[in-house]
Amino acid sequence: MKGQILDFSMQENSGLISGSDGRRYHFTGTDWQGDRTPARGIMVDFEADGNYARSVYIALEGTQTGQKNKIVAGLLAILLGGLGIHKFYLGFTGPGLVYLLVNTVGFAITWMLLFIPNMILGIFALIEGIIYLTKSDGEFERLYVIEKKRWF
Repeated sequence: MKGQILDFSMQENSGLISGSDGRRYHFTGTDWQGDRTPARGIMVDFEADGNYARSVYIALEGTQTGQKNKIVAGLLAILLGGLGIHKFYLGFTGPGLVYLLVNTVGFAITWMLLFIPNMILGIFALIEGIIYLTKSDGEFERLYVIEKKRWF
C-alpha cells in the first residue's frame, strides 16, 4: 500500500503513516527500510498489518507530495540560480529567500559602489570646474599649472 509519513519520533522510535485507503498506520524504526531517517511528508510503500505498517520503504515515485522535474530544477539553478528560483521550485522557501536576499543586498551594494563613487567624483569635478572658471587666467596658470595644486 502507498502512504505518507505524518510523524516520526526519534525518541520513541515510532511514527504514523496516512495510508492511501484513508486509514492511519503505526510503525516502528524496526519496520523502516529506508536509508535516511523517516520524516514527515515522505511518501512510502508498506504492508498493512491491522493498524500497523510493516516493511516500510520510501516510495520510488513521488517521494514528495508534488513531483518536481530535475531538468527544470537544473535549468532554473543554472539560468536564475542567483535569485534562488530553483529553491522555490523545489519547495525550499527558506533557502530560496536566503538566495534572493543575499542577491538583492549584493546587487544594491554593487550598484552603490559603482555609482556613488562616480557621483561623488562628478560633484568634485563640478566644483573644480566652477573654481577653474572663476579664476583669472594668471591665477589659474599659477595655481594649477606652475604650482600643480591637485585639489580645489
